[in-house]
Amino acid sequence: MAKPLVFQYGDRELPFQISKVERSKLYGYKELEVLDGKGRECELATLAGDGQTLVGRGGTAIAYVSTDGMWCERGKLKPVDLEGREITPVPSSFNAPTDLAAKTTIEDYLDHDILYVYQLMTEEDIADLLDELKQGEIFKFTFSYRGGLEPYVAFMLMAADGNVFMTVGTRVQLEFIGFQQAGVVAAEEEAEDDEQDAMDFGMI
Repeated sequence: MAKPLVFQYGDRELPFQISKVERSKLYGYKELEVLDGKGRECELATLAGDGQTLVGRGGTAIAYVSTDGMWCERGKLKPVDLEGREITPVPSSFNAPTDLAAKTTIEDYLDHDILYVYQLMTEEDIADLLDELKQGEIFKFTFSYRGGLEPYVAFMLMAADGNVFMTVGTRVQLEFIGFQQAGVVAAEEEAEDDEQDAMDFGMI
């Protein structure tokens, strides 16, 4: 069994197993199989820059090089922000309990672009937590599956069928421009074409 995701709810630690809700599980999926003239399965290959050499699967890789063109070990690289300040990576959410203290509104939830959906399952008695979720409460917290530079924003909420889900995403960055919309001026040639194509209903 996979390592559970533990939530700190009041003075209790509640372990949950998570199951990713994938589109393929809901709607099925298709696989494209490409065969040659003799019915043999084809494999994807990459055409090299010389226009002649074919590189098969596993024959290419990504390398890190410095500005001087020297090879860099990935473990020696340090992430920095736009100002050059070092970024401290965040740990995986599976390493320590996640606090379920902050709640949010449906308006705030809808301001996020949801990228992943997980169903939460537990054998613990969570009647008190379920009561809050049934009343429409939405818990908000940070989440990182494997750890990384920045955590995602996550929510715990209940669906209409009573199942508990965790949704993971990022806040949508919207920029307000103004009330007036700039008009589009059509070219003179296009305007003339429109006049010629227009139907004169007075002729009917």
